[in-house]
Amino acid sequence: MTRQAPAPDAAALAHSEQLLSLIRGQIQASGGVISFARYMELALYAPGLGYYSAGSRKFGAEGDFVTSPELGPTFAECIAQAAAQVFAQLGGEADFFEIGGGSGAFAEAALRRWQAIGALPARYLILEPSADLRERQADRLRAALPADVFARVQWLNGPPEAEWRGVLFANEVLDALPTPRFVVRGGEVFEEHVALSPEGALIRVDQPADALLHAAVRHIERDIGKPFADGYRSEVLPQLPYWIQAVGGLLKDGVMLYVDYGYPRHEYYLPERSDGTLVCHHRHTAHGDPFHLPGLQDITAFVDFTALAEAGVGAGFDFAGYCAQASFLINCGLAERLSDIEAIGDAVERHHRHNEVKRLTLPGEMGERFQVMGFQRGAEIRPLFARGDLSRRL
Repeated sequence: MTRQAPAPDAAALAHSEQLLSLIRGQIQASGGVISFARYMELALYAPGLGYYSAGSRKFGAEGDFVTSPELGPTFAECIAQAAAQVFAQLGGEADFFEIGGGSGAFAEAALRRWQAIGALPARYLILEPSADLRERQADRLRAALPADVFARVQWLNGPPEAEWRGVLFANEVLDALPTPRFVVRGGEVFEEHVALSPEGALIRVDQPADALLHAAVRHIERDIGKPFADGYRSEVLPQLPYWIQAVGGLLKDGVMLYVDYGYPRHEYYLPERSDGTLVCHHRHTAHGDPFHLPGLQDITAFVDFTALAEAGVGAGFDFAGYCAQASFLINCGLAERLSDIEAIGDAVERHHRHNEVKRLTLPGEMGERFQVMGFQRGAEIRPLFARGDLSRRL
């Protein structure tokens, strides 16, 4: 760990133990093992118990990590500026669909920006699996927005079920998709599973991979031009094309924007990453033990942006571009936002907002660690990726 996280209180420990009991039951009911992807799904999304489904505070200084929207409104304002260009191209009614609403900070800032420039979407749709977060988002937006603007916000239990037009946006969503983990031994592909020790502790075991995972690993090897070394372990999302089709398949005209941390495939599967990219977060402490305090910590894996490009094009979209977050924000009007910040009279607030922009854009902060990938259908956003284009690395 980078530092010692605060010890959970008794209630949090009891919550984790309740989830652990559920996981143990699933393992026993499944013949003694479950896939790591299934474990990750339970740890993050088990109803009422998983990390994203329960009520603990996750975002900001009091939570486990800080996302770009939590730093201030600048990130959302730049994305809103990009979306407004799409709305104008589409004409008529267009929607904005956010997957994973977080604290509601992004929605609040984006809706304020659209209201200010006269470019409100017909609907602001939020797909949020956590009932607790839905309630927090609704409370925040209801208090912060005019009633007629708040009336445009709708919460969904799944992707839109009819054709729609507009913008699909996902910030730090792909990294939290339950991912299979594989290992290569003796030239054969195995999948990581989770079992129980005689004492009831969670342990890692490997079993022969199924046909889908086997094919996905062989596809990576062909693409990078060499087989994985014996013992090489990492993550792959063979279900990503199906997920992209599920969330964006009914987007008739518009764009999809994905923001996350990760690498192009040739950088993702480097020899030195022989144990993958899995990382866990608890109270701003990063570590590599996914079995630590299930339900109380985030579990993520870096994104293979080459796989994302393949999935988006495979779903029938045109590839629009790929660049670092800093470049994308600059392309989406960051200079104008900086001018607004300079005009703030309160020196303390102005300093805070300058720090926000630095964290969003500096290479050592979020500027290069996070990347943006876009897809388009019936709209044109390729100019938003022109400066700092990284497509050649895919």
